[in-house]
Amino acid sequence: MTGIPKDIDAVETLLSGQGYVASRALATVVFLALKLGRPLFLEGEAGVGKTEIAKVIATALGRRLIRLQCHEGLDAASAVADWNFAAQMIAIRTAEATGAGDRDALRSELFTEDYLIERPLLAAMRPQPGGAPVLLIDEIDRTDEPFEAFLLEALSDFQVTIPELGTIRAPEPPIVILTSNRTREVHDALKRRCLYHWVDYPDFDRELLILQARVPEAEASLSREVVAFVQRLRREDLFKRPGVAEAIDWAKCLLALDVITLSPDVISDTLGAILKYQDDIQKLQGSEAGRILDDVRRELVPA
Repeated sequence: MTGIPKDIDAVETLLSGQGYVASRALATVVFLALKLGRPLFLEGEAGVGKTEIAKVIATALGRRLIRLQCHEGLDAASAVADWNFAAQMIAIRTAEATGAGDRDALRSELFTEDYLIERPLLAAMRPQPGGAPVLLIDEIDRTDEPFEAFLLEALSDFQVTIPELGTIRAPEPPIVILTSNRTREVHDALKRRCLYHWVDYPDFDRELLILQARVPEAEASLSREVVAFVQRLRREDLFKRPGVAEAIDWAKCLLALDVITLSPDVISDTLGAILKYQDDIQKLQGSEAGRILDDVRRELVPA
């Protein structure tokens, strides 16, 4: 287990040791969240590294990562705990068949930890080997407002309430990271309980460092072309701009194809690695890919 970093520089070193190249602003808010024990709310476009930072922090600190993947209709039973109704029914049938015990005793036994199915929020409140876990509440914008309201107790007091068992409080607050792709606005009451940071697309130099850290096998010239081309695509009128994750995937695909340098044909054949909508892919087919590649190479000449 690694201790909490003592300053912002130590956070940058910790993250870079796991191949995560963070901006100074992001490293600062991570340091403050760890130092102050505050939840961290990361918002930004898909594929810019919001989820990845939770994984990296967990690995770097030697903590367990507990992930709550949000979705429409998510409720307390799915997020905190649920009762194992099948096991409870078996216990009831067994007691009826054997005539063992009275009804009140059986009822009290059925609603104990033995029949509880632990979900992510409850698991995050439990003591974990190596210290408090990293709780990733991923894509909170995909849930609804009632669930946000439910989260307020967990994020304010680091506790959850199960009606049959009472309130369970974390002996040591988990490291909480929430992410949002901003498909809708998250309520201010939830954001106020967190430190906030907008994770933007990186500039050319930082994205190149990220690609070199994640795909070190790629030739320097190919990495520069990939980053420059992806950054150029983000200026196009696309339905979904490619993120850093797509740039990394594309570089890996090009390596698998033994590509040394980009060409219009190679780009057209591998667009599915960086663009995920057919309308966007069609815009880049034919001469358009070649035009953008020519622009990219002109931009790279002075470097």
